[in-house]
Amino acid sequence: MHIPIINDTTLRDGERTAGVAFRIEEKCAIASALSRAGVPELEIGSPAMGDDEMACIAEIVGLNLDSRLIVWGRLTEGDLAAALRCNADIVHLSIPVSDIHLQHTLRQSRSWVLGQIARIVDIAIRSHAKVSLGMEDASRAAPSFVMEVARCAQQHGVQRLRFADTVGVLEPFKTFHAIAALRVAVDLEIEIHAHDDLGLATANTLAALAAGATHASTTVNGLGERAGNAALEEVVMGTRHLLRRDTGVDTKALPDISLLVEQASGRAVSFNKSIVGRGVFTHEAGMRTDGLAKHSATYEGFDPAEVGRRRFTVLGKHSESQSVRDAYDALGVRVSERLVPLLLARIRAFATHYKQAPDASDLRRFLSQVRSKRARVS
Repeated sequence: MHIPIINDTTLRDGERTAGVAFRIEEKCAIASALSRAGVPELEIGSPAMGDDEMACIAEIVGLNLDSRLIVWGRLTEGDLAAALRCNADIVHLSIPVSDIHLQHTLRQSRSWVLGQIARIVDIAIRSHAKVSLGMEDASRAAPSFVMEVARCAQQHGVQRLRFADTVGVLEPFKTFHAIAALRVAVDLEIEIHAHDDLGLATANTLAALAAGATHASTTVNGLGERAGNAALEEVVMGTRHLLRRDTGVDTKALPDISLLVEQASGRAVSFNKSIVGRGVFTHEAGMRTDGLAKHSATYEGFDPAEVGRRRFTVLGKHSESQSVRDAYDALGVRVSERLVPLLLARIRAFATHYKQAPDASDLRRFLSQVRSKRARVS
């Protein structure tokens, strides 16, 4: 069974997030962090964008990272020429394969696509480039034409096919069948490039890997056009726990990489974002905190330590009496059993009003208040 290869495209497709633009030093920092974490491939830019992009790519190439570096272009002579000047390990060239794009974007025929593959890929191979061919909008293309494109690509020396769900319309079952059919048709590396328009990018990526895809395209925090791409952290952890295969990525590095990209992109990560959100290992409900105290697997699918985190319990509207006792025990304060219901009522009211958990000073204040009230009543 092959080891799934992560190709992170945060620096190329992730930067296509509306309003996101990385500075050179930010791109270098992100590339370095990903490489240190063991991400084997990085897609680092589009050379045809011009001199500034080329200079940024050159800076990243000059870092001599352990990761293989990929540059992206359209399947044209001009984009190929720009890509070949970058000294990247792999040149990725993309062309639409769906009829909707051929008719309305390119105004070209299917036979033109096949001819373009033969012509441009042959130039690339003569230049000793390792070529990845992107089948843009493959998820909406005729399956028979996808197979025709794939066979043509293999015939002309392409090393890898990228099956792109460009507008995020796939679901896992269709993804599995599409990639399984492609796996039978050609003897090439197959990469899945999924978008998250329907919230299924990670699920579709895992389905593709299960069906025989060798590579997965990801972005940190799921950055990308519109709803974004499959998130690096989700694909890495999902592959480990659901497919029982390891990508070789250091999972403990994921939160720091997420924070780095969050700051560089200016796009905040949700508090409860899977894997890397600051609140995903925080528990409040009484039954759940009681279960966790007895055995961590009761309410956690994996150990937070896998991603360098630890679990927290907080008090809130859904807490129960034992959580109150535990919280005051942690403060070194003994609480009379008759005060526990009164304290719980204050904690629930506080959480409802202020939308946050009470801190130690709040808990001490609540205790003082209920003791004072009890004293007046008695």
